[in-house]
Amino acid sequence: MNPAPPLWRQIQRQNFHRLTDLADFLRLSPDQRARLHHHSAFAFSLPRRIAQKMAKKTLNDPLIRQFVPLIDESIPAADFCPDPVNDLAFRRHAKLLHKYHGRVLILTSSACAMHCRFCFRQNFPYETQNQDFSSELDQIRNDPRMEEVILSGGDPLSLSNESLGKLFFQLAAIPHVKRIRIHSRFPIGIPERIDEGLLSIFAKHPQQVIFVLHINHVAELDSDILHALRHLQQLGIPLLSQSVLLNGVNDDEMTLRILYSALINAGIIPYYLHLLDRVDGSTHFEVSAARGRQLIQDLRNHLPGYAVPRLVQEIAGQPSKTLM
Repeated sequence: MNPAPPLWRQIQRQNFHRLTDLADFLRLSPDQRARLHHHSAFAFSLPRRIAQKMAKKTLNDPLIRQFVPLIDESIPAADFCPDPVNDLAFRRHAKLLHKYHGRVLILTSSACAMHCRFCFRQNFPYETQNQDFSSELDQIRNDPRMEEVILSGGDPLSLSNESLGKLFFQLAAIPHVKRIRIHSRFPIGIPERIDEGLLSIFAKHPQQVIFVLHINHVAELDSDILHALRHLQQLGIPLLSQSVLLNGVNDDEMTLRILYSALINAGIIPYYLHLLDRVDGSTHFEVSAARGRQLIQDLRNHLPGYAVPRLVQEIAGQPSKTLM
């Protein structure tokens, strides 16, 4: 008899994948249903935990706007493209990106807990057949400049504990690697992913682990999520948060102030506030750089400096994120 899948996998299998099912759950009107984009090339996937936080009988909700495909995605724009950060130009192996000095990014998985509609990698041609990282690890071993390895994707927590544990074991054996940085949104949709097996991997790992969350609105947080994240903090893992500035989601000072206050109160340091990466289908999310700069100034007037993120944009070919 096959063992039962872990709890987080069982919860993930309950995700909404059909827009009609979500429309029924949210009790949307016929006019509201007509604004849903049923034929998007970017698949719809939404944890029930997030759906339960969405307002009913409306589409004007910060969570709905982030995760539910709307017909606004079909609006074309000349300055938007499939690969807005030029990832493909920096691909060194099937699952390896090298953009910045001293750090390299492993594309651990094409899967995520949820599909953010503004995702800049929604068109990325992931390698999904080969399940190991031997070629990528060989390149890291042979380049002593690589002090930091970023695990991204997709979402690295989409991997099983067995696969993650093997990858961490292999990284631990590379002397010049000093830090492992994890970029994940999984705990926001399925906090049960932070289970004993995952915590054991982190606890045994000799290199410094840094955990970067993606959180755009305070409605994404709840006590169960913060409790799960506290287990990471108890292991001495710094928690950072990055956000994307999104029209109709978080493009006002009070919304950002409430979010960053909640994060700081939970011991999570705001890291970056990104301007939108101009991926096809995301025109309705864009907020100007001038508006972003004004919001940062407003935040500085009300929050301590450590609670105010840096406003940045990724410009392909630059040696780091560009401060705006």
